[in-house]
Amino acid sequence: MAELDEFAEALFGQLVVETDEEKQIADLAERIRDDAEFDVSFTGLEDAAGRIFPEMRKRLAGFPGMGVQGEISIELASLRDFKLLKGRKVFTDKDSRGFVDGLFEAVADADAGALVGLIRRDLAKYLVYSTYAIQYLSRISTTYGDFLDGKIYLNDFILSSYPQIILYRQGQPFKARFGGVESGYMGALKMTILEELIHSQQDPLHRMNTEAAIQVNSINEELAGIIIGLEDETASSLYEHMQLQEVPDDFPVAKRANLFFMLNPDNFIVNVLGPDVMTYDRIEIDPEISRMVPELLGVYQKWLGPIQRHHAAFTTMEGMAGFLVEEILGDDPDFQAYLGSFMGTDMSSYRVRKDMGRDFTRSVHEKLGAGTFEMLLNSPPNTKELKDPARYLGRVGS
Repeated sequence: MAELDEFAEALFGQLVVETDEEKQIADLAERIRDDAEFDVSFTGLEDAAGRIFPEMRKRLAGFPGMGVQGEISIELASLRDFKLLKGRKVFTDKDSRGFVDGLFEAVADADAGALVGLIRRDLAKYLVYSTYAIQYLSRISTTYGDFLDGKIYLNDFILSSYPQIILYRQGQPFKARFGGVESGYMGALKMTILEELIHSQQDPLHRMNTEAAIQVNSINEELAGIIIGLEDETASSLYEHMQLQEVPDDFPVAKRANLFFMLNPDNFIVNVLGPDVMTYDRIEIDPEISRMVPELLGVYQKWLGPIQRHHAAFTTMEGMAGFLVEEILGDDPDFQAYLGSFMGTDMSSYRVRKDMGRDFTRSVHEKLGAGTFEMLLNSPPNTKELKDPARYLGRVGS
């Protein structure tokens, strides 16, 4: 029991930087509200979003080759609700859905008891999905919005706090500096709403991404089960061979967890073989590790196909959004103010940043023009084509 308590606390410890930042944001926002010298007021998030949403919808629909179909609404999400939303964005089969929702709820509520109960209930699922909790929730304070099931969710905690905090940190005179920060705030909302509107139109890619992610997670659950079931002697031999820091025998959960996190293909394969593994057809691993865990190579090989489909779909989705945001908002003064006041950069630096998906979309758009987006949705690239747009264009008949 003591080990499970420590294991739960370790997860909270990995999120402490984020939770400390959340507290700092909340405390600073309260201090600003109580400061009589802060004599300016920003447009409320609900009113601002309501005004910007139809504008962004119109601008996206007016871009050649793009349309906006379906009923889409805006919803403001509290910090807790936004964290639970991120749990819903972890795609699983029906058997794991409830576990993941419970995990994100426990983490959102900092409920160590509930977390211990989940670990006891299904250690394999915990090992797989706790990594998502760390990955997704450690970026909450830099995530403004998300899209799911016909709704654009806006992170109310962040978007309702950042403008005041940015202006407050700039210092007096607040009224003189207000216009620039308000413009940047509008730019942040324009970018967020436009980006999520684009995602709302990517249903074929979303389905491809979801199906592949479910397969990846099921395979990782299978691997976790294999690691948990290892004989103690085999686990110790693996530790020694991989030169992992030894864990006392009276901490069996931590010992298996360390092995899983090391042998998880997202870590072990990608970190050893590098990002080019996304274009491989076969995987090879250390024969000694394969001897100790004979099932491992088969699991990795089974993982390769769905992880590549997931990578291709997700990169294409993000690339389309990044390209269209830049094209539609590149000359928008609010967006430029956002880059300056919120991000500390400028449009020139924003345009030259490297991004595989966006650069791929731009290359295809140069050849296909308005037909680009329909082609990407109905005939998405594979991972090799993402690295070589000419290969994709050759396949689709350009």
